[in-house]
Order: sequence, then C-alpha cells, then structure tokens
Amino acid sequence: MTATYTATPVSPEAYALGEGPVWDPVRERLLFVDIVGGKVLAARLEPFEVIETWSFESMVGAVAVSAEGELIVAERETLTRVDRSGARIPLARVLAEGCGSRLNDGAVDPFGRFLVGSLSLTDETGSRNELLVRFENGVTTVLDGDLTLSNGLAWSPDGRVLYSIDSVPGVVHARDYPIGKRRDLFRVEDGLPDGMSVDRDGNLWIAIHGRGRVEQRTPAGELLAVVETGATNTTSVAFAGDLLVITSATQGLDTVEAHDGRVLTARVGTTGPPTPYWNPAL
Repeated sequence: MTATYTATPVSPEAYALGEGPVWDPVRERLLFVDIVGGKVLAARLEPFEVIETWSFESMVGAVAVSAEGELIVAERETLTRVDRSGARIPLARVLAEGCGSRLNDGAVDPFGRFLVGSLSLTDETGSRNELLVRFENGVTTVLDGDLTLSNGLAWSPDGRVLYSIDSVPGVVHARDYPIGKRRDLFRVEDGLPDGMSVDRDGNLWIAIHGRGRVEQRTPAGELLAVVETGATNTTSVAFAGDLLVITSATQGLDTVEAHDGRVLTARVGTTGPPTPYWNPAL
C-alpha cells in the first residue's frame, strides 16, 4: 500500500527557482539556491529563518559545503570556492563561455568530490549533449556526455551505487561507483523527475516537477510513498535528520498558489544517511 504524506511550507518567501537543498549538520543549517535569482542561501529550519545570503552575477545551479564551512558553488558555467571569510576563488570552467547551457544539480560523492551536471537554456527537448562531470584535483572528468537534462544525484547508503536522473526522457540511471557502466533503472511516466535523495534503507525520494509531489521509490521503481507538496513545480529534496526538506519554484507558472516557490518540510518516518562533506583538498 502506498503511504501518503503532506508537506508544510516553512519559508515565508517564495523563490523563482528554489533548488538543491543540502543539510549541514555541523552548523545546523540548510543550504539551498535560487537559481535564476543567482543566490545561495543558508537558513535555520525550526523555525525557518534565512541567516546568510551570497549573491552572484550569474545563475547558480548548486551548492555544497565542506566540514569547515567552505562552499563550492556551481555558477552558470564555472565552479567557485567561497572560503570562511567570504572570499571567492575560481576553481574551474566546466562549460564553454556562451555555450547556451548552464550548470544544474550537483552533489558530493562519498569520497568528498563534487559532481555537477548541465542543461540547455535553448533546447527544452534536450539534444543529448549535456554533461555530468566530477571535479577533483583542479580538473573535471566527464562521466556522461549524452544527457538531455542532467538532474538529481544520490548514492546508495554504502556509497557503492550512484543514481542520476536525466529529466527529459524521465530516466533514473544507476552505476557501480566510481567506475561502473551506466544502466537504466526505471522511467517516471507522469511528470518530470527533478532532484533526488536517498533514505537510510536505500530508497529513492524524487521530486516530480509539474505534479506537486515527491515520490519514494525502490531502486526497482516500485512506488512506496507520495508526499503531496501543494507546489506544482516541486524541484528537489534532502533529509535534515528525520525531516524531509523540499524546494519548489514559481518559474513557469501562470498562476502562483500559496505553496509555490516555498521551502517545505514533511516527516516521512525515515531519515537519510549522513550527507558527505566536500573535501577542498581533492
């Protein structure tokens, strides 16, 4: 039987394209981005309060954090380090300048390395030349170069399997990590699969953009639970202890309802494995 939960909006502000929630347990803060607003935000959760904001001149696709509190930020085409003083250090150019694509969802692997994908800003149907790359030792390594819209990234609790989403065809991929061959797991038939997280039991929690929900599925694709968000364009998910944190967007909506664009939370009876910290030394 499929379980059903209801999410509650916690942020007073609605974001144009809220994305990429990351829980930082050392500092007990949620990091997330407003992509089109060019902002990285840090917030307390209970009660919700934005405590710090970093603004960028370009769109911002993703953020991750080190154990010491430094940030790695995926700007439109480049990766940037933000140290504890707030200084910004360029790390790498991932996409060619003016290429018509931007960096999108990113995450840290079990070894502390940062992965990030791309999407086209001009081709909504996807031309199958978008990237998924891994950043380490100052260089980027292409893992996939044939994606339409690289999106959610998550690892099995033991770190041995990487799950990744290609949104336009609605495919959830898997591969043995770090060197396994990519394979298809299942397709999401109703709505666009977006951001993703994994719980302690190895099940996938997938934000379904355009359908106002998050789905819990086994790696075989079996639907276990649904979180109704009330936010049509649900974008991503992350666990903050036993709390599921959900981001959403107002972008693309003709009519904005009360939950749209808000950060939401739900208690869903499980937790996620510890989120790996980014290791700037790698």
